[in-house]
Amino acid sequence: MTDTRNQNPEQIARDKIDQMLRQAGWIVQSKEKVNLSAGIGIALRETNTESGSADYILFINSKAVGVIEAKAEDLGYKLLQVEEQSSRYSTDAIKIGKYTLDNVKPFVYESTGTLTRFTDYRDPKPRGRNVFWFHKPETLAEWIKKDKSLRENLLSMPDLDPTGLRPAQIKAVENLEHSFKKNRPKALIQMATGAGKTFTAATFVYRLLKHVDAKRILFVVDTKNLGEQAEQEFMTFQPNDDNRKFTELYNVQRLNSSYIASDSQVCISTIQRLYSILKGEELDESAEMENPEENSWMQQQINKKAALPVDYTPKVPIEQFDFIVIDECHRSIYNLWKQVLDYFDAFLIGLTATPDKRTFGFFNENVVSQYTYEESVTDGVNVPYEVYTIETEISQNGETIKAGWFIDRRDKLTRAKRWQQEDEDTEYKRNDLDKKVVNPSQIRNIIREYKKALKTEIFPNRVDKDGDYEVPKTLVFAKTDSHADDIIKIIREEFDEGNDFCKKVTYKAEEDSKSVLNRFRNSYYPRIAVTVDMIATGTDVKPLEVLLFMRDVKSVNYFEQMKGRGTRTITNDSLQMVSRTAKSKTHFVIVDAVGATKSKKTDSRPLERQPTVPMKDLLGAVTMGVADEDLFLSLANRLIRLEKQITEKEKEKLLEYSGGKNLKQITKELIMAYDQDEIDILAKIEIDKIPRQDLTPALVEEAKKVAHEQLIAAATKTFNGELNNYLDNVRREHEQIIDSVNIDKVIKSEWDTTSVDKATAIVKDFSEYLEQHKDEIKALSIFYNQPYNRREITFKMIKDVFDKLALEKPVLAPDYVWSAYAVLENVKSDQPKDELTALVSLIRRACGIDKELKGFDKTIDENFKNWIFKQNAGKHNRFTNEQMEWLRMIKDHVVSSYHIELDDLDYTPFDSQGGRGKMHQLFGDQMKDIINELNEVLAA
Repeated sequence: MTDTRNQNPEQIARDKIDQMLRQAGWIVQSKEKVNLSAGIGIALRETNTESGSADYILFINSKAVGVIEAKAEDLGYKLLQVEEQSSRYSTDAIKIGKYTLDNVKPFVYESTGTLTRFTDYRDPKPRGRNVFWFHKPETLAEWIKKDKSLRENLLSMPDLDPTGLRPAQIKAVENLEHSFKKNRPKALIQMATGAGKTFTAATFVYRLLKHVDAKRILFVVDTKNLGEQAEQEFMTFQPNDDNRKFTELYNVQRLNSSYIASDSQVCISTIQRLYSILKGEELDESAEMENPEENSWMQQQINKKAALPVDYTPKVPIEQFDFIVIDECHRSIYNLWKQVLDYFDAFLIGLTATPDKRTFGFFNENVVSQYTYEESVTDGVNVPYEVYTIETEISQNGETIKAGWFIDRRDKLTRAKRWQQEDEDTEYKRNDLDKKVVNPSQIRNIIREYKKALKTEIFPNRVDKDGDYEVPKTLVFAKTDSHADDIIKIIREEFDEGNDFCKKVTYKAEEDSKSVLNRFRNSYYPRIAVTVDMIATGTDVKPLEVLLFMRDVKSVNYFEQMKGRGTRTITNDSLQMVSRTAKSKTHFVIVDAVGATKSKKTDSRPLERQPTVPMKDLLGAVTMGVADEDLFLSLANRLIRLEKQITEKEKEKLLEYSGGKNLKQITKELIMAYDQDEIDILAKIEIDKIPRQDLTPALVEEAKKVAHEQLIAAATKTFNGELNNYLDNVRREHEQIIDSVNIDKVIKSEWDTTSVDKATAIVKDFSEYLEQHKDEIKALSIFYNQPYNRREITFKMIKDVFDKLALEKPVLAPDYVWSAYAVLENVKSDQPKDELTALVSLIRRACGIDKELKGFDKTIDENFKNWIFKQNAGKHNRFTNEQMEWLRMIKDHVVSSYHIELDDLDYTPFDSQGGRGKMHQLFGDQMKDIINELNEVLAA
């Protein structure tokens, strides 16, 4: 290691730069020992130019191509001011005695050895940017051979062919490419879940490879599952201008090791794997599991003495990728490994449905496209939702376990029970449920009411041919793995079903979670799945029609992601493969049993960063000197919860081991240790002691560093072996109480008022749409203005209305409008199975022909019965049995086709019974009159 004690700051910086250059593959030489043929890339120190001595001139194959201007580390804040000097050197001729070497050197760096900036003066509007390291000489050699730089190529991208793309996808791609052309380094695409983010990404990735000559593009995810989904999307993607698949045109590599193939043009990787590659470490398999923030590999990162920064890796240079697409970029995991993204000299493109403040900040507030859930519903890309509320007394108010009662106590981890008599009253609130206290009656009453509401209110028409009710695919959100077990047991009992009917899909499930999830998605069973976090985000289950919330959610983003599980559209055929009685997915229902839709939401960061790490390990890590923000916040969160549980006697005992500090004080110190405001306040005390003329940015940073270390020391010195054991033992004492005595009851089971508002708005939109188009659409004109001509309405006319609605107002699909009326009115009639018949029923209700909503098929049946009754009035059976059979056939034809003409008698089912000749034989000259009369009467 170089002794820097007697060196000046600029020399120290140059030594660092020398080391960086050598690691990047450059040969560093002085003028006295110059040998430009020694290798492909030579960095020549102290080279004279016409206007001064350049710190380094970069040579590729003996030709000068670049400049490095070095500055002392404490002058890093002045690098922007050096750009003029380094730019001048880039065009200056090199002086060699009385001779000059005159050529432009477009690749220009300014560096302190810690901070480095780079400008490519071949760009249309050259703009400097921070880079983690120097580029390899082979890269500059490749760039110098090309006529244009990457950023210049971006300016000549051809217009997008919009064929096969939705409007939101077109907007996203076009605006992103416009951002590229303006040389914006970061861009964010906000697109609703289910709106085709990955397809959009495949579209612009293809265009970048084909039209911009991008060398390699990275698609980064945070779970193995998302990586596999992305790989499938690229495999099936076929561009508009080529009949080959993407993977037939370009090599796509999903990274399963540290090896990155030289011929891969698209790499798919988790950010965890990239981190391990840059660290030169083997990646634990658990690191890429479905929830990256809850695994043993994360625990190992915390247990290190200090967070090791990313180092330069020659095998993976900073220019490895030209563009990086970051999927689900709202996730907090990207805050943990932000340094991985900062390592590469690449454009960054974020994809998310639910950005928060941190996401906007990271992407420089450059939101190139926003496509909200509401917009996606309006466009028919996603389905809307309704909220059904279930409330029980105990869910709302809690209860009291009385002294003297014999109850079970259950260990939270092992679930082992012990029977004991209570020696004092225990009052529990709604927030204690399924944590401190489990009340089986509370869970049972919610499930029982859900089962009842399904059949009567939520999806009442799901009865199969045997008369059995088919439960729609339902996802239940539980609070904990233990809570999920309790729910599953009760669901199976209340629905009178076996194990296959309801399954757990969580990280701790003994059965293979992926296998269960696949069956839930593609098979008839399970009908209900219970999860905690595993399929709350990023997992596609299109047949889902109900989300049952049995846990509250405080995060806005997380709640939106959870809701997103139900928004996906699905074809009727695909839905009926797993839900045979469903006709189509027009909406999904949130059943809110805990007030999740009404509780206050926040986008603030959660304190808990390591939810599966035992508290004993957190305490031990802090005691042994591990200083890590995630560790401190996780421990603080555990102690906050414990402080609310422990008794006054336990609090007094704790003071003996903590040096007189209570849990609130200890917790505050842990949080303050990484609170930037607290660090600044403490640092300011020392900064104020320094004379203003002596104050430098380096001294300010040093003061902040010292302040940070002082706060960490203050927080950690409290912990010791005795305190740790006491805290862990106290925590263990707090078991779950099983309240099997207090019986719960349902106090509310109804559509949420917001659902009523939504339903009112839908009915209003439907009525207004019909009113606006009544003069241009023939069928509507007849319904509104020509009641006598209703007999003339044909199947084609109704189909025209249906098609126009589907194109212009997909959210007003008959199924969905019918459901809205059902929320607002006491609809006694079942919805017709045929969508066009349902549409006629709705039109008749909207324009006032019918005073209540009822199926038009039922109206035709009633009108037919009344007509027959009148025909037979005063006469004894005017029609023979054979004539009645023909009349019923005519009635059935009108039910499906809304109108009958003489020509229809030549086709099925009439032709097989003798056609128009047979009818004339039966009815004689009355045949035409009867057809006209039935057309009029049945449509009345």
